[in-house]
Amino acid sequence: MPGGSVGDLTVHYRTAAISGVNVFYREAGPADGPVVLLLHGFPTSSHMFRNLIPNLAHRYRIIAPDYPGFGQSDAPDRNRFSYSFANYAEMIDALLNQLGAKRYTMYVMDYGAPVGYRLALKHPERVTALIIQNGNAYEEGLREAWDPIKAYWREGTEERRNALSSLVSLRATKFLYTDGVRDLTRISPDNWVQDQALLDRPGNKDIQLDLLYDHATNIPLYPAFQAFFRERKPPALILWGKNDKVFAEAGAHSYLRDLPDAELHILDTGHFALEDQLDVMAPLISDFLDRTNERP
Repeated sequence: MPGGSVGDLTVHYRTAAISGVNVFYREAGPADGPVVLLLHGFPTSSHMFRNLIPNLAHRYRIIAPDYPGFGQSDAPDRNRFSYSFANYAEMIDALLNQLGAKRYTMYVMDYGAPVGYRLALKHPERVTALIIQNGNAYEEGLREAWDPIKAYWREGTEERRNALSSLVSLRATKFLYTDGVRDLTRISPDNWVQDQALLDRPGNKDIQLDLLYDHATNIPLYPAFQAFFRERKPPALILWGKNDKVFAEAGAHSYLRDLPDAELHILDTGHFALEDQLDVMAPLISDFLDRTNERP
């Protein structure tokens, strides 16, 4: 055993008040087990980890939050709440402090990467390992799909902003789940139906466009993220859907410059790899966690 008692597989659905905002999170596994923090991507929530959690909860304490504006967390008015990656990192940090989670493996995906890496810069000593799945920290990972977003970063006009409205449409949400997937019968349509219902809440489109604009603040931090990798050398498992048009495969290989000992697995799937590659990914993740947590 890597530490902790053997837990059951019950998932608990909880909320915590963080700076006056109710932050929803899924929690499972033994309370004294090594912590695994699951940080979701766009446009989903901790729902993306629903099938992975039971594979890990027998040994590990799993914490999977929803960022404000996503999933079951509050979505306060954007005029009184800062929808930014810096604020998300602060809120996740506050949640972990409230839960007594002082050391953790981070699973980062999509938006979860800049949220998690900002957290790592704040508390580098707390990060015991990284599981990276289609989560970027290198400019090589931002290819043609980012051109309209980069144009918005440069100009910030209403015209550029409105041009991105299609990114929160049902067509775009479904695309993220289905593009690059070999067997579409493995992808539940509940995914895009649920995500889109939440995206379509009043005011949520503007929240998402605010975040797309704020994503520009992550790029200047890439060198600091990379320095964290080099200096701390956390054990890392990289699992990457190679057909992802949002985060290009080149972004996966770039990690090896700073984490040469990372384990890299390129998967024949798209953006949300867990949806059709869980049977491949879960054993790799379990084995990685067991080996990592056996270290002195």
